[in-house]
Amino acid sequence: MRHWKDYLKDEAGTQALGAALARALAPGLSIHLHGDLGAGKTFLTRALLHAAGHPGRVKSPTYTLVEPYTIRLGGQPVELMHFDLYRMGSPEEFIEAGFREHFGAGKICVVEWPEQAGGLLPSADIEVFLTAAGDGRAVELRAHSDLGASCLEKLHLSPNL
Repeated sequence: MRHWKDYLKDEAGTQALGAALARALAPGLSIHLHGDLGAGKTFLTRALLHAAGHPGRVKSPTYTLVEPYTIRLGGQPVELMHFDLYRMGSPEEFIEAGFREHFGAGKICVVEWPEQAGGLLPSADIEVFLTAAGDGRAVELRAHSDLGASCLEKLHLSPNL
């Protein structure tokens, strides 16, 4: 599967999507989250991290730009890097901060506001688009690599989460 769309009618739907994504994670995966302020990008990431077994608080990296977490996949520790590039002043800051080194190399990267890095951000395996719609959110997932497509296949998503 390379594409999936649905409507998340409430926060429980967003949590269910986060849990489904957590079950499909793979080392080396890069997920880019798109949406306006308040669209649910950080909420989705929190749901994903908690479903992946992170027991503690999940902070928004709005000011730090990145927060690292260690989760377990198949019994092995994997580092998940949660980026929020909203406050980045220029795309060059992405390179200057050394963020590129976190992509690939067996880590999982979840990036909010990827457009702030311009063309300097490595390509996404999966893009998630969240849009406020009525009382809920429209969501669209697009896979751009074989790894991304494999993960989407594992989601076993049904309409109306």
